[in-house]
Amino acid sequence: MAGSILVTGGAGYVGSHCVLELLQAGYDVVAIDNFVNAVVDPTGQTEYPESLLRVQKLTGKTCAFHKVDLLDKAAVRAAFAAHPEVSCVIHFAALKAVGESFTIPLAYYGNNITGACNLLEVMEEVGVRRVVFSSSATVYGVPEYLPLDEKHRTGNCTNPYGTTKYTVERMMTDLAASSDRWAVTLLRYFNPAGAHESGDIGEDPLGIPNNLMPYIAQVAIGRRAQISVYGDDYNTRDGTGDRDYVHVMDLAEGHVRAVGHILGEGRQGVHVFNLGTGTGATVMEVIAAFALASGREIPHVVAPRRKGDVDSLYASCQVAEEVLGWRSRRSLEEMCRDMWRWQTQNPQGFAGGPAS
Repeated sequence: MAGSILVTGGAGYVGSHCVLELLQAGYDVVAIDNFVNAVVDPTGQTEYPESLLRVQKLTGKTCAFHKVDLLDKAAVRAAFAAHPEVSCVIHFAALKAVGESFTIPLAYYGNNITGACNLLEVMEEVGVRRVVFSSSATVYGVPEYLPLDEKHRTGNCTNPYGTTKYTVERMMTDLAASSDRWAVTLLRYFNPAGAHESGDIGEDPLGIPNNLMPYIAQVAIGRRAQISVYGDDYNTRDGTGDRDYVHVMDLAEGHVRAVGHILGEGRQGVHVFNLGTGTGATVMEVIAAFALASGREIPHVVAPRRKGDVDSLYASCQVAEEVLGWRSRRSLEEMCRDMWRWQTQNPQGFAGGPAS
């Protein structure tokens, strides 16, 4: 499939896996990132992110890259000016840690909302009016029913991170309503996990991991002593939080399907899709699955609940299957296996240098 796609946050976890799938699907890719959550080539030979160097090696294809912060509108303009062939944007770039968003909310509002506004303003200026937005199930807030479908009420968010995602959704929705030249796709995905099956790219959190599976992986590899299970009195099978974990490669494939859809002739307006598996796994079930995949014991302790957490969240993905022809294919066991392969091949993450 022909086309040139600009990917913001392209060096990040989901972004880099998506770039890989786009390249393999025949798209040209322009990636931008500000390196807040990415590692530059550890050899010092290039200014490329290590993740995208590995993507290019895996695919045998190249992607353009520019170091750009979305808060710098002039830099965003320059990236588009350098690539007038771009026809669509996938917008990943955002701060994304729920817990951290409570401690530095202004950083989240400034980066996630202002950055998105700058991006959309430049897209309007240059006439690129197709955008796929990396949104989140957090926009649903506390579930009124399960599984969550796209008709569920949004906006009653339980944390600042979710509020920023909801606000950007509203911004894009209002923009699409203002002109039939715009087409917007909102991808509300649940809990990304796993890694590319090669083990060459995966989730590499800088500092203490904010998400469950990379923390478990670092415990299994010996970088951390134990994991804290935040709350064991939820209304779930075993008292621990129940979440819909979706393999990052399934997510990447979903984005490629979304791009193909939004580039369809005459496409306009707003299109909303959940991307998940449709089933949940509790924290203890994930720990058990990772212990089995790694052959390692995962020490854990119970800690108080975290602010903003809910009992269960899992998706209805029927709309994505019907419209995009997409459904998740990989199991929790595969997520754990692929994450463990990434962790064992890269015990210090991308900072350890090129994968052997």
